[in-house]
Amino acid sequence: MSRTYDVAVIGAGAIGTSSAYYNAKAGVKVILIDGGDIADSTSSRSDGNILVCDKQPGFDARFAKASQDMFPGLSDELSYDIEWTQKGSLYLIEGPEEYAIAEQFCKDMRESGIDMRMLNHEEVIADEPYLARDVYGGLETMTDGSVYPMGLAYGFALACERLGGTLSLHNRVLAIGKKENYFIIETEQGPIIAKNIVNACGVGAPKIGTMAGLDIPVQARQGQILVAEQTFQVARRKVHEFGYMLTKFQSGGYERPVSERVRRNEVAFVFEPTRSNNFLIGSSRSFVGETVDNEIDVMQALAERAIRFLPVLADIKVIRAYSGLRPFTPDHMPIVSATPVEGFYIAAGHEGDGIGLSPITGQSVADMIAGRETFMDLSPLSYERFGKN
Repeated sequence: MSRTYDVAVIGAGAIGTSSAYYNAKAGVKVILIDGGDIADSTSSRSDGNILVCDKQPGFDARFAKASQDMFPGLSDELSYDIEWTQKGSLYLIEGPEEYAIAEQFCKDMRESGIDMRMLNHEEVIADEPYLARDVYGGLETMTDGSVYPMGLAYGFALACERLGGTLSLHNRVLAIGKKENYFIIETEQGPIIAKNIVNACGVGAPKIGTMAGLDIPVQARQGQILVAEQTFQVARRKVHEFGYMLTKFQSGGYERPVSERVRRNEVAFVFEPTRSNNFLIGSSRSFVGETVDNEIDVMQALAERAIRFLPVLADIKVIRAYSGLRPFTPDHMPIVSATPVEGFYIAAGHEGDGIGLSPITGQSVADMIAGRETFMDLSPLSYERFGKN
């Protein structure tokens, strides 16, 4: 028998589960569909950072900050421990040229309402004593934090279910049609009828879009992460190099003083401690299709860059590595938008920011579907900005 819903969300990662939860919270009948399980793909292969420091000044930073401000109350709201911590983050700066770029970036971000401050050499070494002695300076962002990413997705999904939402997992979508004002979603477990669809499939968003006649400009950008053994507190919070911004946005004329191996794998140092007293080391960025295979050359580049900033890491064992796929768009901004297909919405293309942007994305999609005004003008995230129809 066909099942009929107000909203069908396709994709059960952080973005999809959030979209399902906020729609259920608004009182509509929701079904969450995924060919696998909750957080079965990219959301289970991320580092859980909730950052504004790695956003562009202006709209990008304000959108991320609005989402970040939702996290402190989420564990209570969802009745699920998402392991939210807010210790801030620290960018490391290698020399005077980079310091000047960071100073201007800090100024621009502060004008966008982001709480940042520059640290000189003495201040940054005092902040993290195990740093290499030649680190030139730092840039601190006070509000940055982290969560357990799979816990976040489960929290959203189970809260949605408690509000009356339906979870339809291990149920692959095969085709999408439309009759009058309703979509007919053909799945492995039978047809599902919905007035609205939210495509929250991350790197799989183009495939779902094609079923509705839409060309969605999202592609996979792989990242690898190293996981260390349990050890002493190497650093108390997230630490990463300011050059991360350069590898993420691939802009500006400044060239980092790095080896050829680090350069060709687009590696930038990222350190993230966990509650289990181990830590994660990232990150790389490469277009290698949709493979999540680990490459030894990338792993060596990650280790090389990490030891450069934290020499003590040379004596700590790596116990495993994993890869994930960031859903990348040409302008590095997500698509959170209605489309020319009435009732079909996109919430995808968040690149490495899906965990951090999940609450505000879910709330915004729910507002769009309900015809409510979103908290700010979201036209920079529109599908139409790519000239698609």
